Amino acid sequence: MSAQAVQAAALEVRRLSVAYGERPALRDVSLAVAVGELMGLVGPNGSGKTTLIRAASGVVASRGGEVCLGGVDAAALSAKEVALRAAVVPQNPPLPPAFSALEIVLMGRTPHLRLLQAESGADLEAARRAMLATDTWQFADRRVGELSGGERQRLLVARALAQETPLLLLDEPTAHLDVGHQAATLRLMLRLCRGEGKAVLAAVHDLTLAAQFCDRLVMLHRGEVVAEGAPADVLTPERVRTVYGASVHVLSHPLTGRPVLAPDGGAQ
Repeated sequence: MSAQAVQAAALEVRRLSVAYGERPALRDVSLAVAVGELMGLVGPNGSGKTTLIRAASGVVASRGGEVCLGGVDAAALSAKEVALRAAVVPQNPPLPPAFSALEIVLMGRTPHLRLLQAESGADLEAARRAMLATDTWQFADRRVGELSGGERQRLLVARALAQETPLLLLDEPTAHLDVGHQAATLRLMLRLCRGEGKAVLAAVHDLTLAAQFCDRLVMLHRGEVVAEGAPADVLTPERVRTVYGASVHVLSHPLTGRPVLAPDGGAQ
């Protein structure tokens, strides 16, 4: 990445290492997400994607390295200050089933409130905008326990948007979503990057989906960065075979020219 891009980075991770007990999870990982950029984080199960998202948001402690949010060392920030800079969509968090969808999204406004302060009209409007953007306003009054997995997933994205941070850290934001809402979610992220100057780091399981929407990809394998760059440069058949243990054909999308991965079905 150029020096200019690094200066504009909303997130910088420098030689980050994380371990769970004696088991290393990340080893000397470095990356930078620029303002206005949608970066995809890819890699097989257990490669360290979730750990990187959690470490970048301060949920897990590192054993070395540094995380900077908007040029400020995250270790020097309070939890509230971190939450004003970065919003997170975690994987499968527990949600209180008796809460309404709107109440869940309003939780994203917590960093903007003082202790025991009630939400204002501005907070309600921020939640409404986020729910309209994620196609969840239609069930604002429904209880979480009545919603499908995909509807709950979209609520988590809405909650992060309502937080109104310059950086979004998304751990499998398209999980549980149908193909239409998968594309709509990543299209929304791209629109926020281009139109509002947000920065997004999204762990994405579907490589073809990641290739269609992300500006750059970072591929993790066994806790290390093994490739970074444009989707066409990262997603080669040889690298996918080495990292995922899968034989694939990499085709060119007829409209975008971006990579489309097709598993090798073998002889029929």
